[in-house]
Amino acid sequence: MFARFSPLCNGERAVVMLFIGSVLFSIPSTLFHHGIALFLLGIVALGIEIRVETFSSSLNQFKTRPGASSGILLGAVTLPTLMLSKLIQLSRAIPPYEIQYEVNYLAMQFWATYASCFSVLVVLCLLTCTSLYSSEISPQRHWGAMFCLSCTVLCSVLFFFSSIGLPATLKLVWVLSHGFAAVRLVQHLLNTFPSCASIGEALLVTTGLVLYFGDMLACTFAKFLGYLIPSEKVPVKYRIKRSEISIIIQGLVLGLLLFPFFFKFILHLWNHVCRATSSGLGTYNERRRAFLFSTSFGLIMLVLVPSWMQFVLDFQVHPVLWVVEFVFSEPARRVSLCVYWVCVIYVAVQRFYNISKSSKIERILLRKYYHLMAVLMFLPAVIFQPKFLDLAFGAALAVFLTLEIIRVWKIWPVGILIHQFMNAFTDHRDSDLLIVSHFSLLLGCALPIWMSSGYNDRPLAPFAGILSLGIGDTMASMVGHKYGVLRWSKTGKKTVEGTAAGITSVLAACSVLLPVLASTGYILTQHWVSLLLAVILSGLLEAYTAQLDNAFIPLVFYSLLCL
Repeated sequence: MFARFSPLCNGERAVVMLFIGSVLFSIPSTLFHHGIALFLLGIVALGIEIRVETFSSSLNQFKTRPGASSGILLGAVTLPTLMLSKLIQLSRAIPPYEIQYEVNYLAMQFWATYASCFSVLVVLCLLTCTSLYSSEISPQRHWGAMFCLSCTVLCSVLFFFSSIGLPATLKLVWVLSHGFAAVRLVQHLLNTFPSCASIGEALLVTTGLVLYFGDMLACTFAKFLGYLIPSEKVPVKYRIKRSEISIIIQGLVLGLLLFPFFFKFILHLWNHVCRATSSGLGTYNERRRAFLFSTSFGLIMLVLVPSWMQFVLDFQVHPVLWVVEFVFSEPARRVSLCVYWVCVIYVAVQRFYNISKSSKIERILLRKYYHLMAVLMFLPAVIFQPKFLDLAFGAALAVFLTLEIIRVWKIWPVGILIHQFMNAFTDHRDSDLLIVSHFSLLLGCALPIWMSSGYNDRPLAPFAGILSLGIGDTMASMVGHKYGVLRWSKTGKKTVEGTAAGITSVLAACSVLLPVLASTGYILTQHWVSLLLAVILSGLLEAYTAQLDNAFIPLVFYSLLCL
């Protein structure tokens, strides 16, 4: 009997269920409905993942990343569990009425991520039933459809019970719109970028993008409401005050994500008007394409996106000028920090690029040096210049997105050069079509810091990405590669020695970091039980998961630290 069910209880699923259970164990009575909904989401995701991996041909229409498991359970529960962890953290605030707007806003974010993940799971369940039993309506297919319908009804009931503040109907429409957008977007990502991501990775990215775009629409809608009705009558969801830095980052990221669609339309329009030129003018065509790229990019990033920023937040000056004034408001610290970053990046990139061309060192180990570089760059800034680091992360993400767009579109004359340079640091998780590892490392370090900008009673929470990726993941890979003997599984490369080294190194780093934070004025309220739980479970997840660990481990680590 055990041998029959042992393939269904692999290490990754066990760790994820422990992760969910830890959060559910910590919820207060006021979040009871949210906890029930999350438990239901985990059960549905587990069942669909087992079904998909048992019948490998059930989702043949999606070409996922080779060598990776489906990752449906991990991808479906990560962001909703993160939002619930933040709600648990906010429930400890004293007095609670001072952050009531933030609580209501975050509750809506929880239900939006929940609807996005649950909608995709329902579609996946229906697709598996259709592909497996397409010839006839079998009892199994009928059971799958009834199960999806029952879960959907139950989640709607839970949502209505937790709807306090805004009218439930309005909230339900808002949440369901996120679910519909997530279904469409995850299909688009998996079909547009085949063999670049697993279903779980695509689900995580999709949920994050839909949530971010939805928040942009909420900001814009709130501004329109301000013109139409008095501010005291604006629904609670839209009263969250955004800082200038958060609006600038949001505008930059969303503008760059929408730019490829705009550029594709411009190219189509230009070709339609001018028609194709002769084959002997290939260089001219490339230069014309580069000119159109530069012109449309400047229009989007220097005119349209700043106009939206000024509409939403009433900047007194152009957002670019605001950034310049912000940087030079403390030139001794911020400019010197920029110089330090440039020097570290130049030395590291030049050194590691030469090693990648001349050495036989494995790519995975070479990339861990960039994790250590992230520790050197970001750790001092988190302690002494957190607001400036928020803006710097946004700028770095914008640069990465711009370079990736140029590489994918092969914009003359630097597109090929960027591709050759980036290809020196790729491994089996990247492809020529899309290179995502540097994005996952940057966002893995940035997201815990961005999410800690509001109420935060856990001083180590902003350091979740730096600790888990820069120290824990790096030490686990290096020690496991050099000294590892006992493997966690017969087919995997992760070793017990590497996992132990990663867990031990993170605990040692925390024991050093906490006194440093105390000396700089932080009030130490970190619960050691949650810290131990976060370190151990994130270390085990790194050992067992076949997903892109840079994306998942920091979010899991951060969620458990907030308990």
